[in-house]
Amino acid sequence: MAKVSDHIRQANGKTIFSIEVIPPIKGDNLKNLLDNIEPLMEFRPPFIDVTYHREEYIERPEPDGTIKKIVTRKRPGTVGICAAILHRFGVDPVPHVLCGGFTKDETEDFLIDLNYLGIDNVLVLRGDPAKPFDTFKPKTNGYSYASELVRQVANMNRGIYLHEGETPMTPSNFCIGVAAYPEKHFEAIDHDTDFNYLKLKIENGADYIVTQMFFDNRKYFDFVKRCRQEGITVPIIPGLKPLTTRRQLQVLPRLFHLEMPSDFVKAVEACENDTQARQVGIEWCIQQSRELTKAGVPGLHFYTMGKSDNIVKIAQAVF
Repeated sequence: MAKVSDHIRQANGKTIFSIEVIPPIKGDNLKNLLDNIEPLMEFRPPFIDVTYHREEYIERPEPDGTIKKIVTRKRPGTVGICAAILHRFGVDPVPHVLCGGFTKDETEDFLIDLNYLGIDNVLVLRGDPAKPFDTFKPKTNGYSYASELVRQVANMNRGIYLHEGETPMTPSNFCIGVAAYPEKHFEAIDHDTDFNYLKLKIENGADYIVTQMFFDNRKYFDFVKRCRQEGITVPIIPGLKPLTTRRQLQVLPRLFHLEMPSDFVKAVEACENDTQARQVGIEWCIQQSRELTKAGVPGLHFYTMGKSDNIVKIAQAVF
C-alpha cells in the first residue's frame, strides 16, 4: 500500500486515473457499489476516494400531533467500504474526514481506526451544513475550518495526540489531501480570501489538492497558475464529473457554484432526452480529459456518483 503522493511520484509524469464513490443508502447492499467499481479496475486506479456523510435532521410526526426531530446518517459505512476496497481490489482507499458533525476527540478515534487498518491516505474536508440547514455550524468542540483538521492529522503524524501532554507517541503516517475550488468556494468573499484559506491548509500539512468539478479547463489552468504564483507547489489533481441529465445543466451550477461553457450549454440544450444529454456529457468529458492529460496533469479524478458505465467510456477513450 502507498500514499497518494507516492503514486503520483511513481507515475513519472504519466497521468493517473482515480475515482470517488459514495456509500450506499443505509439498508442497501454493498455488492452493488463493488460491482460498479469492478469495471473500472481495467484502468488500474491506484486509489479510490470514499465519501463520508454527516448527520441529517428529519422531522417525524408523532401520534399525539407533535413533531419529533430525529438525527440520522443516511450513508454510513465509510470505514467498512474502505476495508472492502482494500481487501477486494488491493487498491488504496482514501476516506474523507470531515469537520462537520464530529468533535476533535471523535476525529482522533476515527483516525486511529484508519491507522490500525493500514489506511494511510485521507481527504480532509470541512463538509457541508447539516441538512436541512443552509449554514455550516461546527459540533461543540469541533472544527470550523478544514485547515484546523489538517493540523490535527499532521500532529498525529508527528506523534502528537489530544490530551496526552508533550511526550510524543507512536506517529501515524497519513498522506493528507484537501479540496480546492477553481471557481472559488461559494462562501469565500473573493478569490484572494479563498487562496489564503488554501495556503493555510498547505502550510498546516496538506500533501496534495483535488479540485471541485469544472467544465471549462481554462478555470483549472488559471487556478494552477495562481497556485504556483502563490507558492503552492503540491500536486493539484483535477476533479471531473460528466453531465448525465439535461436537468443537471441547471442543478450543478447552483449546487456547486460553477460556470458552464456556452458551447456545452448549447449542445445539451439541443438534446431531446437524457440519453442524448448523457452522450454529450461523455463526449465533453473526453475532450476535457484529453486536453488535461496532454497538459501533463498528475491525475484525473472522476466523481462517479455511484455509476460506472459513463466513466468506463471516458477512460477507454483517454487511458
